[in-house]
Amino acid sequence: MSSLFNRSAAPGVLYDAPGPRARARYRLFGVLSLAGIAALLWYAYSALNDNGQFDPGLWDAFQYTTVQQRIVDGLISTLEAFGLAAVFSLALGALLAAGRLSDHRHLRWAATAFVQFFRAMPLLILIVALYYAFFAKQPMWALVLGLTLYNGSVQAEIIRTGVNAVPRGQGEAAYALGMRKTQVMTAILVPQAVRSMLPSMIGQLVVTLKDTSLGFIITYHELLFVGKAIASQPINAAGFPYIPVVLVIGPIYIAMCLVLTALARWIEARGRGGANRRTSPAA
Repeated sequence: MSSLFNRSAAPGVLYDAPGPRARARYRLFGVLSLAGIAALLWYAYSALNDNGQFDPGLWDAFQYTTVQQRIVDGLISTLEAFGLAAVFSLALGALLAAGRLSDHRHLRWAATAFVQFFRAMPLLILIVALYYAFFAKQPMWALVLGLTLYNGSVQAEIIRTGVNAVPRGQGEAAYALGMRKTQVMTAILVPQAVRSMLPSMIGQLVVTLKDTSLGFIITYHELLFVGKAIASQPINAAGFPYIPVVLVIGPIYIAMCLVLTALARWIEARGRGGANRRTSPAA
């Protein structure tokens, strides 16, 4: 019996441990994979180098104050569109989630149809349609409204799922005390659900931030549009600065997403710490 327990506790109980030939095959596959990746990277480097993309002269464009200011203006435009879309999408998501959780059938059906339609609609098509139909002279609002409709529908599902994840006994106890549904939602269910759904909501906001780059399709002067404009201008005889623009614009997007993610973790940690303090027994 003891040997049986020892065998069940062995690390290879759920699979057969690879033998010498299998390990040799795995090592061979690993070496071949690394060689293939290295060959692809070398090919990409050689192609870009042959086109002069690593010429130091391509970086001269970023020495001009005008170019630097255009990048700053593009960054501000990106943050402006993101800020508006983030606020509007969260508000719309809360409203649609309330409709999805409503006891009134017509409200629930209307909210469900709205959410399913805009979740299924490709975001780029939505933005372009809004631009040509209503906002040809104000591309920012086509971008903001498109992001709001799409991400608001996704946020609605996140909020609805978070509320439904709260144990049913919480709501039943509140109803037993004579509380109305609005009081149960605002005082009992939503505060508990926020802690569980906050990471998903912030993650969707990161997606919203990255999706602002679609504004360049409708000539909104956000960061990607500015980078494309800089890359399309030849720098003397050195050519077009595609690689320098990627190496400048790409890290800016990455930095913004990392800052937003760090903010989400900080808010989540503070909320968890506050909840622990509220539930800890008095000394």
